[in-house]
Amino acid sequence: MRYWGNFFALIFIVLMQPCPSNADAGFEKWITDFYATASRDGISRPTYENAFSGITAPDPLVLKKAAYQPEFTTKVWDYVDARVNPLTINKGMRMADYYAGTLGSVESRFGVKASVLLAIWSMESNYGDILKKTARLHYVPRALATLAYGDKKRQKFGRTQLLAALKILQSGDIVREQFMGSWAGAMGHTQFIPTSYLAYGVDMDGNGRRDIWNSIPDALATAASLLQKNGWRTGKTWGYEVIAPEGGSRYTGETKTLAQWEKMGFVRPKGRDYPRPGDKAVLKMLAGPGGPSFLMLKNFFVLKRYNNADAYALAVGLLADRLAGGGGMVQSWPRPAGALNISQKFEVQERLKKLGYYPGKVDGYLGNESRKAIRRFQKKVGLKEDGLPTSMLLEQLRE
Repeated sequence: MRYWGNFFALIFIVLMQPCPSNADAGFEKWITDFYATASRDGISRPTYENAFSGITAPDPLVLKKAAYQPEFTTKVWDYVDARVNPLTINKGMRMADYYAGTLGSVESRFGVKASVLLAIWSMESNYGDILKKTARLHYVPRALATLAYGDKKRQKFGRTQLLAALKILQSGDIVREQFMGSWAGAMGHTQFIPTSYLAYGVDMDGNGRRDIWNSIPDALATAASLLQKNGWRTGKTWGYEVIAPEGGSRYTGETKTLAQWEKMGFVRPKGRDYPRPGDKAVLKMLAGPGGPSFLMLKNFFVLKRYNNADAYALAVGLLADRLAGGGGMVQSWPRPAGALNISQKFEVQERLKKLGYYPGKVDGYLGNESRKAIRRFQKKVGLKEDGLPTSMLLEQLRE
């Protein structure tokens, strides 16, 4: 299925208009000189000229985003709340119904459950919604050239990914007008950087192109391909929430069979058993000794090949379980006194929006825009302008 082709073309026309007055001679020289490297890597002159035609300066938004440092650190419970909540679950259920045939075909071919692929799709692009947000899209070769030229920390990354991006363009999998991605080159519904795309890209719809931008079958199959090639164990889960015995935190990071963990007192909530007690698992406590415990199996670490963060793999696993019809976590996160749970976060945004302080989407994610709205409200009512979402703030909003 094809989406947004004309939409992307219009974006491209606007973004790529030559701006001679903003030309950067140093950048233009870098582009000229880099062709020698690209040529040695198999990039033809026509491909290279097509890729950089009309581009005379770096993408300033790329450098701005590359330099940006978040003003607050996301706790694991906030990270999970933003990604496993009624919105993502309900939308995932609708997508499961709508793309049932595609998901079934991909699962049969690669052995990865549909619920896991839906969870990744949700995590990576909100089921494709970010591709509709023009302000977040960048022409990939220009963005990567910008990093290679103007960002010392990401220079090597930019060069490597740019060469891969040029190979993608040369292959004909995507046309220049639709070659859009994030500031760091993550592309399509399932957000692959160019080198990963070349390694795992799949033409699932059989049209001769691996098009993760416009083809849902290609995007989902490419995600499944990554997991399969990194050792995904078909028919097995990612891990289990467990209740740890007293003093159990001292075993964090150790690997044992599930049967051994159970003998030591690490049991599943509600008396559930371990279907395959011989499987090996690693104990993780992502919020420390006072938080929930998890026994992570092989598939958890395969998920980290997509994004090498424990919180990411946990959120994918938890969302996949909900999309497969399972329940949520039983244990509570050790939120600080006054911290909000997920339903309260939705309420804060709803009330801020109703009062005219918050123009964004009510999604339970209290990021920078929500915190700016909180500050505006706090200023109006004479509170300390710290932007913190607390139960006290919620009481003020209710009043």
